[in-house]
Amino acid sequence: MQNTASFSTNFLKELGLEAINPGTSTGQNHFAVPEAQTKEIISPVDGKLIGKIAFTTEAEYKQVIETAEAAFKIWRTMPAPKRGEIIRQYGNLLRQHKDALGQLVSYEMGKSLQEGLGEVQEMIDICDFAVGLSRQLHGLTMHSERPNHRMYEQYHPLGVVGVISAFNFPVAVWSWNSALAAVCGNVCVWKPSEKTPLSAVACQNLMAQILKENNLPEGIFCLVNGDYKVGEWMSNDERIPLVSATGSTRMGRAVGSALAQRFGKALLELGGNNAIILTENANLDLAMVGVLFGAVGTAGQRCTTTRRLIIHESLYETVKEKLVKAYGQLSIGNPLTGNLVGPLIDTDAVNAYLNAIKNVQAEGGKVLVGNEVLQGDGYESGCYVKPTICEAQNHYHSVQTETFAPILYLLKYTHLEEAIAMQNGVKQGLSSSIFTNNLLEAEQFLSAWGSDCGIANVNIGTSGAEIGGAFGGEKETGGGRESGSDAWKVYMRRQTNTINYGKELPLAQGIKFDL
Repeated sequence: MQNTASFSTNFLKELGLEAINPGTSTGQNHFAVPEAQTKEIISPVDGKLIGKIAFTTEAEYKQVIETAEAAFKIWRTMPAPKRGEIIRQYGNLLRQHKDALGQLVSYEMGKSLQEGLGEVQEMIDICDFAVGLSRQLHGLTMHSERPNHRMYEQYHPLGVVGVISAFNFPVAVWSWNSALAAVCGNVCVWKPSEKTPLSAVACQNLMAQILKENNLPEGIFCLVNGDYKVGEWMSNDERIPLVSATGSTRMGRAVGSALAQRFGKALLELGGNNAIILTENANLDLAMVGVLFGAVGTAGQRCTTTRRLIIHESLYETVKEKLVKAYGQLSIGNPLTGNLVGPLIDTDAVNAYLNAIKNVQAEGGKVLVGNEVLQGDGYESGCYVKPTICEAQNHYHSVQTETFAPILYLLKYTHLEEAIAMQNGVKQGLSSSIFTNNLLEAEQFLSAWGSDCGIANVNIGTSGAEIGGAFGGEKETGGGRESGSDAWKVYMRRQTNTINYGKELPLAQGIKFDL
């Protein structure tokens, strides 16, 4: 049963946002004009109006970029550890407001409160990572073939970095990019999803405090709100050398094409069609936890959501029975009051959910549980659905297509090579997982002829990312990497330097050029 207890929205005031129906807000770096287009932000939790957001006009956008360019000239001159200190302060401020920001993320997007708090923790973690990184922006030193010469590589900031984020992670993915880009010496212009902009405004309000306290220009971190048009401005703007875009494959194609036309850099984190393989040597008690969270966490609205479960034929009926029973015990409802499964982001997502199930049935799939939009008390927003399990075949068009909803397809296999081929047999290549206690099976899955995804896990699910490891995928997922490891290099330009400290000018490769 869902918990329909009421909750307070006082967290809005703590984050610099007025309570319900606050009017128009654009956050930091806004230039309000009467004719600005506004959008009502409705919570999928209860269907209530949280507030209104003003879309950035083209004139405002140009002014924001000019502000960012001016700030870059100052920011790039600061030593990297000093830039890291600003990020450290921001991380500490996030710690102070973690509860409030986590509640806002949950209320605006619809994910469970634990996931909302976890998203803010990701922001804190990446700030910590970036602080350490600010003292390790290293290049290589190498020996020159020419006498009395020194050769090395160093990295310089790109300039203005554009960040386009998606609704399902309203704040974390921005921080992955902005924290690393900032310590590298870049300034950031952020376009959040038009579906979850208030969380972005809250982050900007907090960052504005840090910049003001340190007498730094506000243009180091900028916010522009709007629909796809703002993304087009950024993608086609030659003043933005790098755009990091998270979202659908369709969106990524548009952004990537625009950047390629002007030789800009693209960091793309796009669709996922992630699978878990359960071998005959899997620990099912362990696996069921990973499968369940991977499939229904965030109501199936993660790029790393488990969408396909590839089960060894000897376990198939047992696993199916366990999953159907577990799905029947899920608590669905208000995500701020302890329920495991919250709403989809809006009714368009609900329609996509229904159409996907209809399509898989038309192809021969069988629905085992779910396929229902919940109505009545506590479900007034019309965005709550029952997580669904379908028996299907990997080649079905519906299975090959990512649907941002809690739909899990059960697939059966006989040999591990067949399972890996099924896992790889989709256009997306983000996350993958195998559950097995057999070392040989695990190593085969992780080998060059195993999973073709950017993330490959053993005995944990597909969902979730840990700060420190580079996050991203292959194929139609876009090939980008962000968050950890050496992902910082994408936000910088590499330069090779050769210094001649001798009195002669020998040429490379022994070339003689005597006058």
